[in-house]
Amino acid sequence: MKRFLMSLAIAAPLCTSLCPSLGADGDGVDEHTRRIHESATTLREILEADDRGIPEDLIKRSQCVGIVPGLKRIGLIFGAKYGKGELLCRTAKGWSAPATIRIEGGSIGLQIGVGETDVVFLVMNRSGEDKLLRDHFTVGADATVAAGPVGRDTSAETDAMMRAEILAWSRARGVFLGVSLEGATLRPDRDDNTKIYGRPVSIREIMHGTLKPPPAAADLYRVLDRFQYKKR
Repeated sequence: MKRFLMSLAIAAPLCTSLCPSLGADGDGVDEHTRRIHESATTLREILEADDRGIPEDLIKRSQCVGIVPGLKRIGLIFGAKYGKGELLCRTAKGWSAPATIRIEGGSIGLQIGVGETDVVFLVMNRSGEDKLLRDHFTVGADATVAAGPVGRDTSAETDAMMRAEILAWSRARGVFLGVSLEGATLRPDRDDNTKIYGRPVSIREIMHGTLKPPPAAADLYRVLDRFQYKKR
């Protein structure tokens, strides 16, 4: 814990410069609007990968999908992670409106340098979804997690995967593989969600309410609507 806190203290100045603000960028597009577009692009590219993508059967069985494009990896000695992304869950009427989430946490292994990784995770059951609706939870401690299998038609399901509430993958420098997010924390970004929906909203209201999704989410729905829910 002491080493992790030290790494965050060292990484904070870098994160200040790496982590974008919530204002509009040079071409007038709000940061949260751009992130929703990037989430759709990331998910589409990963799902359309030839034979190295996420198994479609798992997507059809998932309860929620999270996409974090460009997760920051700050690798000074022990490293840190920081990123924002979008979370959507299934409802009786289809996919929910997107909720902005923050993922934060320290890596354990040694790594050098600064980089970015796209992260996609699937929440596989209602129990995992209920935990996501908390104000804050830690992957691996509050919810079981496993590295997801890679391959369009893979059917290898280990005991760990069958029990996992969350399956996760990452893509960096063209390499796509299953990863464990163990130790990372997930929580809603209240400020961003307020900007998107025009008033303070809880993540539960976004996931289970009748909020109108922002127009920027149209591409996300076009990708996700290909995967109708399939019971186990």
